[in-house]
Amino acid sequence: MVVFCLPLLFLLVTSSLASLPDLGYPGWQCDASLYQKSQKVPTSAHSVRFSDIKIIGALGDSLTAANGAGAPKGDPLAVILQYRGLAFQIGGDSSLDEHVTVANVMKKFSPNIMGYSTGIGSANVWEVSKLNQAVPGAQAADIITQARALVQIMHSHNDIDIKNDWKLINVFIGANDMCRYCEEKENGVHSKANWKQNVITAIQILKDNLPRTIVSMTGMFDMRMLRQIDHDKYFCDGLHVFECPCEKKTSFTNDDVSQACHLYMDAQQEIQDSGIFDTTDDFTFVLQPFFNGITIPPLKPDGEVNLDWFAPDCFHFSRLGHANVAKHLWNNIVQPVGSKNHKVDLSDPTIPLNCPDTSCPFISTTKNSVDCSKYLTN
Repeated sequence: MVVFCLPLLFLLVTSSLASLPDLGYPGWQCDASLYQKSQKVPTSAHSVRFSDIKIIGALGDSLTAANGAGAPKGDPLAVILQYRGLAFQIGGDSSLDEHVTVANVMKKFSPNIMGYSTGIGSANVWEVSKLNQAVPGAQAADIITQARALVQIMHSHNDIDIKNDWKLINVFIGANDMCRYCEEKENGVHSKANWKQNVITAIQILKDNLPRTIVSMTGMFDMRMLRQIDHDKYFCDGLHVFECPCEKKTSFTNDDVSQACHLYMDAQQEIQDSGIFDTTDDFTFVLQPFFNGITIPPLKPDGEVNLDWFAPDCFHFSRLGHANVAKHLWNNIVQPVGSKNHKVDLSDPTIPLNCPDTSCPFISTTKNSVDCSKYLTN
């Protein structure tokens, strides 16, 4: 039996991370005006500059917990590790020069932003997770519990001014629901209606308890891609029997998978379009749909699936995968509602990391995307 002391384990993990491909944007800069805070703290969610955000948080499953993101190639056991510091929405390891995450981009605008994760650990380890409350295996019903936990943590933390601090909460959920959809669709557990109501319930908890909050929800992705990723890769194929049973159920066809995923996408769009989270000035909900139209996984120039994107289980994102997803998510965040990309090229690493629009320097929302002039402030 081999026992590692913690310093040695840290060195081993650090060494494995250093050998993995990654994506950063060294020296990335935007117009100087975009780094300025509002002269007065805004009261409207539609007038919030990126530099006004003081708190960042997240709800989700193992993709937001970043399971396996730093796992060495060929080491599927390391997929159980939650590399939260690399998570595409809220990871804070290193800097934007070395690794893209939404949190690392936000540090450029708000250097003292609080809540991003660092290191490896679970949601209940504050020193690692901070305000990343994602839990591996979570389904939509579980983010209700996560929302309550996030509220409790924020209200109990002395460094967070619940009433006055602007918060950006990222939500990404649906993969585990879809992995059980084919087995339980008859009893409606994972129906579109139930999934939609669970998401609404979780976000309503945030709305009721966290004033001055913008919820950014990453759109569902078409999970038929999984079948292309693990095709002829027998080890991954075998793992997915346990990780995602519906992917391996032959009677659940590619078209069935795609149609079911699009039901969840439709539910997300309906939540945004309904305006139910735009009834007060200090809270809003924005969908980031860049995943929606993608049916092909990232490919190498020779047409083979680029497994550098994925952890050793061919399911979770690798360090590089998180950085690439973060780039596209950030670009969606700065795009106006109604003009957001619904399909991006995952295979192209040269796509730039975009800056906010100087003529509308706010986090894009349903309202300021229609007429930004109504919300312009100094």
